[in-house]
Amino acid sequence: MKKLSACMMALALSASAAVGRADTPKAGDKAPEFEAKDQDGKMWKLSGLAAKQVVLLYFYPKDDTPGCTKEACGLRDRMTDLKKDNVQVLGVSFDDGESHKKFIAKHNLNFPLLVDTDGKIADEYGARMPNKSMARRVSFLIGLDGKIAHVTDNPSADVHLNEMKDAVAKLAKK
Repeated sequence: MKKLSACMMALALSASAAVGRADTPKAGDKAPEFEAKDQDGKMWKLSGLAAKQVVLLYFYPKDDTPGCTKEACGLRDRMTDLKKDNVQVLGVSFDDGESHKKFIAKHNLNFPLLVDTDGKIADEYGARMPNKSMARRVSFLIGLDGKIAHVTDNPSADVHLNEMKDAVAKLAKK
């Protein structure tokens, strides 16, 4: 009976996770339009970047937490290569602009962090953690055509950094 209960619980949890991610855009889909201010109040629109730069839009749970810091610093450290490949990195979380400013200053980040306190962008990209005001770790590489070239949907910061590095290299070869 305990095994049956455990199996039922595992099935319920995996089903709820699948439901929470059902709206996550996939590679080949048109990227949902977004408009948001960064930590300094500058407005960013996907349509303003389209056909000019590849966009690495990455969602993360919270400023200055271990995994989020590891991912942000990893992107910071790869910025020279990303710029050579014409990639604009944009981080997104539910944190406010002041929190983003502190996170950027503390870790010398060299890319903008978008303010999504209401979760509107996270919802458009299926990046909200189920029943929480927090984004889950998911990254989208958006090509010059406005379509999603690659999605990394994994809680590991290392997986995100490595998969996106490979996806950018692959997209740059096209």
